[in-house]
Amino acid sequence: MTTALGRPPALSILLVGDDPASQVYVRNKERAGGEAGLAVTIHRLPSTAAVDDVLALVTALNGDDRCDGILVQSPLPRAMGKDASERVFDAIAPEKDVDGFHPVNVGRLVQGRSSMPPCTPTGVIELLRRDGGEIAGKHAVVIGRSDIVGKPMALLLLQRDATVTICHSRTKDLAAVVSRGDIVVSAIGRPGFVTADMIKPGAVVVDVGTTPVSDRSVVAQLFGADSPRLATIDRKGSTVVGDVHPGVLEVASAVSPVPGGVGPLTIAMLLKNTLAAARARTGL
Repeated sequence: MTTALGRPPALSILLVGDDPASQVYVRNKERAGGEAGLAVTIHRLPSTAAVDDVLALVTALNGDDRCDGILVQSPLPRAMGKDASERVFDAIAPEKDVDGFHPVNVGRLVQGRSSMPPCTPTGVIELLRRDGGEIAGKHAVVIGRSDIVGKPMALLLLQRDATVTICHSRTKDLAAVVSRGDIVVSAIGRPGFVTADMIKPGAVVVDVGTTPVSDRSVVAQLFGADSPRLATIDRKGSTVVGDVHPGVLEVASAVSPVPGGVGPLTIAMLLKNTLAAARARTGL
């Protein structure tokens, strides 16, 4: 691809503010992209930047022929307002929207003809395809209805012939609903929320939650007083905890780890989307 294009496929990442987790995610994407042979450029804006500053940068990258893919790291600073992310995602040229959040790409996803589906849900599908067995005919339960993970996750599962149920904060008797799932995908950001009594024996459980926890008592309660995660808190100030309680390992046939499960596959799908964008834009 680099030889045919005359340059490496190029990904531009916009990072606004100094959120520690976002900085780690961007650094991981930059490293993985470089290792894969992509040209990754990080555009940093201060937390005091206005939405118009971000939109101006997105507009410039839309018109830059050397840029194949654009990713705006979320969340954006709260000071930008509730509709900031929506305005920014809408401004990205659909052909460069490697996160798959533009309304045009969401519409294509609904119709089952997206060439750049959202990275995290696609990573979950790849994980299930490789390690979770058959998806078709299974009852899949998705916990969470966000535009970024929950809704596209349900669509991708449905397109692979699963019967899909979406659970959320208003779901009645949530535990009973979840317990019927052959496949359970949790993406709500509540540490240890999914417990063993909510899981059907033998189910495959995918944990998309990534919540930084700095309270030692919470980590000790979840993982035990001798957990190595406590040393991580001492060293780094926090540790990343998923939605799924460790006790689920005793019931499920497979549980994805946090960290190290969905995260690396999300990045891999981002690089795949960048390559697809470069090919589509250049006709190669």
